[in-house]
Amino acid sequence: MEPRAMVIRGGEVVSSEGAGRADVLIRGERIEAVGAVGHVADAEVVDAGGQLVIPGGVDVHTHFDMDAGAVRSADDFATGTIAAACGGTTTVVDFATAYRGETAAEGLAAWHAKAAGKAVVDYGFHMTLTDLRRPAGDVVAEMGEAGVTSFKLYMTYRDRLMVSDDTIAEIMRAAEPSGALVCLHCEDDNTLEDRRRRALAAGRTAPRWHAWSRPPGAEASAVARAVRMAEDAGAPLYVVHLSSGPALEEVRRARERGVAVFAETCPQYLYLSAERYEEAPAAAARYVCAPPLRDPHHAEELWEGLRAGHLQVVATDHCPFTAGDRARGLGGSGWDDFTGIPGGLPGVETRLALIYQKVAEGLLTRQQWVGLCCTTPAKLFGLHPAKGELAPGADADVVVFDPALELPLNAARLHMNVDYSPYEGVVVRGWPSLVLSRGRAVARAGQPVSGPAEGRFLRRQAGAAHDL
Repeated sequence: MEPRAMVIRGGEVVSSEGAGRADVLIRGERIEAVGAVGHVADAEVVDAGGQLVIPGGVDVHTHFDMDAGAVRSADDFATGTIAAACGGTTTVVDFATAYRGETAAEGLAAWHAKAAGKAVVDYGFHMTLTDLRRPAGDVVAEMGEAGVTSFKLYMTYRDRLMVSDDTIAEIMRAAEPSGALVCLHCEDDNTLEDRRRRALAAGRTAPRWHAWSRPPGAEASAVARAVRMAEDAGAPLYVVHLSSGPALEEVRRARERGVAVFAETCPQYLYLSAERYEEAPAAAARYVCAPPLRDPHHAEELWEGLRAGHLQVVATDHCPFTAGDRARGLGGSGWDDFTGIPGGLPGVETRLALIYQKVAEGLLTRQQWVGLCCTTPAKLFGLHPAKGELAPGADADVVVFDPALELPLNAARLHMNVDYSPYEGVVVRGWPSLVLSRGRAVARAGQPVSGPAEGRFLRRQAGAAHDL
């Protein structure tokens, strides 16, 4: 029997390269045609008049069901992907982690167990390496065969996650022949350790000192080191959650001289500032993340970086903790100072709408919005052309986005499994009216569509970093 058809009629189809009025014909799980579509017998027809039709969002930075000492990130692969779907994201790439003493294969197996049978949308994994128990080339090859073609490394958290510059360089050299992409958390650990020690010695324990202990210069100097290593290895580099003007300048300079370096930023660094840390400690603790929120002028520089093309991706670093878990702290018995507060913010549901606000204001074009949130991350991480594109043969991951639909970003209205919203009281104008994942409706007007969890693991090829 022929798969059921759907026609999305009369919308403005937006890609990263252009926009125009067109219909989208979907048959089963794939897009069959984009253009003028005539009558299709027995097809479901969606009237998209006055709305934008875009590829499903691709969020390449989430932390679902992640251990953080005595607590765990609030969203698992069920609640996290439901929230993603409600906000128009139909693909997530989460960070599997091989903790010290574990092999990459063991870490990957643990994350497969977390996700299996729970995800509502499709998902992939990066592999976070915290040490090398085998030659880097063997690890890269093994993970490539398992469909994992990107690797996360930390330049800080020396007690549990950090690897040496020598290890980073070795993994970059091993990744280069296959086109695997190395992703780095860039903060200079020596600076952070020194500032933490000085703050605590002076009795400066409140969350406001979290930002002081992780200054923009520590991020910028780490980005500069990472760029040098990537340049020496001839390997592409992806900087995660870039948060400051000086770090952006390092990326801009590197790209100007032809280095294949790419960077993402996140909505929290675009919309929130370090002023949140001046609130009462329990409230301020909700905004602890790494890198920390910055002074407002950094957000202005990041928006300009997005507009000018110096930043290529907007992801979320979605890693929320409930107020109770924040209070319990990493050790489980409460936090005595800012170093014991679990770090991370919710965001997987609100990304598309928050970035669209700047389209409505005229700072970004609709094409840039789609490129930043859908197409470029799909290309960089080996998901394109199945994901991030509305084209014949692509997966039918489609968002019908109503630019007039208003929605308050309040915790009670959103679906992330956390008891606060960083944007409480903010009302956005523009939200998905319909979200399809491989042709299945998974959300309507910001509410989930009930049904089985049919998200699939995406075995990725190496991305197209050298071609972007």
